[in-house]
Amino acid sequence: MSNLTRKSSGAFAVSFAGVRSLLLSIVFGGAGFTVADFVVADFVDAGFADVDVFFVVDEAVVVFFVVVVFDVSADCAPPAAIINITAAVTAVILFMAANSSIPGMKTLLTLLLLAPAALGQLRPVNTFSIVARDPATGQMGVAVQSHWFAVGQMVPWAEAGVGAIATQSFVDPTYGKVGLELLRAGRSAPAALRALLSGDASCEVRQVAILDASGDVATFTGSRDIPSAGSIAGNVKEGKSDVPCGAHGGSMSVGRDFAVQANLMSNDRIWPAMAEAYAAAKGDLADRMLAALDAAQAAGGDIRGKQSAAIIIVNAKSTGRAWQDRVFDLRVDDNPTPLVELRRLVALQRAYNHMNAGDLAVEQKDNETALREYSAAEGIAATTAGIPASRHAEMIYWHAVALVNMGRVDESLPLFQRAFAMEAGWKELTPRLARVGLLPDDAKLLERIVGGR
Repeated sequence: MSNLTRKSSGAFAVSFAGVRSLLLSIVFGGAGFTVADFVVADFVDAGFADVDVFFVVDEAVVVFFVVVVFDVSADCAPPAAIINITAAVTAVILFMAANSSIPGMKTLLTLLLLAPAALGQLRPVNTFSIVARDPATGQMGVAVQSHWFAVGQMVPWAEAGVGAIATQSFVDPTYGKVGLELLRAGRSAPAALRALLSGDASCEVRQVAILDASGDVATFTGSRDIPSAGSIAGNVKEGKSDVPCGAHGGSMSVGRDFAVQANLMSNDRIWPAMAEAYAAAKGDLADRMLAALDAAQAAGGDIRGKQSAAIIIVNAKSTGRAWQDRVFDLRVDDNPTPLVELRRLVALQRAYNHMNAGDLAVEQKDNETALREYSAAEGIAATTAGIPASRHAEMIYWHAVALVNMGRVDESLPLFQRAFAMEAGWKELTPRLARVGLLPDDAKLLERIVGGR
């Protein structure tokens, strides 16, 4: 095994890259093996026996704790070996456990080591969400609301050209990270979800939806998710079927372009309301996804109330620059009305998207497009409730700067004055721009701008 290195102490170390490749090639490779089988076989091939293997999937990375007890010749190191990729401290604890002479200490320390990782998956991020793809643009995204702090940290995952994933209920973020890796490797959404479920001993408390770049979508609800709980795949291709994973399994359905899922809801009308609202909504992908969330809340929402929300939308194709590929990446971490705040942020993001497009047009010397984009941004800022005047003032100000650099000074002066009236700091900033080449270094021109003449 090329990524396994023997240490003189009798311990072993394995790289994260090696573990990830094991996971992808063995657990999800269709060969019928598990990671445990592979590691056991490898140690047996190396001449060792009596191998006990424990593994867990924790947080946003794949983590394996493998405890190996083997028979060796008398002149070898003590009969224990550890593979652990999380920390050297973990290896020390396991080594102590394996060599302790106190009855039961080995079992106790090993369980203490494994318990935090296993329990780390059981974060009850009970919530409602939607994964969706716009067939016209190919954009994909996830939108979610929950009565849980910072739901955007764990539930939504998306990558341009790859897919979108929502992982919730007793959330295991590995479904997000490894799910995207499987999609990137060419698996369809249903195949990726089945593979992940087959390796999850606690799948009955998961709720997951995976959407791939082609528009195929699969959604799963575990049989032990807290009621009311359920999910719907849009444009159904395969109706609900039982998935025999973990101890109690769950049900999965397959469709096209979107899926909605919810758990710990006040009633069982939530997810049907989401599906109906999304299908009926007009506008772009963000508008339609927000309509689904609003419908869920209007139908009763989370039985505990509401606290946080998030939305991620990515482009159909990757540029290789993740920061350019995300159209929306917004979170409301703690708010009494998170959907109201999320809508405000979406509107503000739209405005800044227009500003960015205007700046790009200026670089390309496409003046008319630049001015059109700047005006669109200002229009959104002026008509959206809750956007502070300082945001609007900045949009007006850079619009005015662009006009000056296009030689259209007279058109710029009223805009400068509007910006100065809204936020006095812009007037003080103006001469500084001339020093760095963002405005002409012309004292009379600067006097006209600042004085409004």
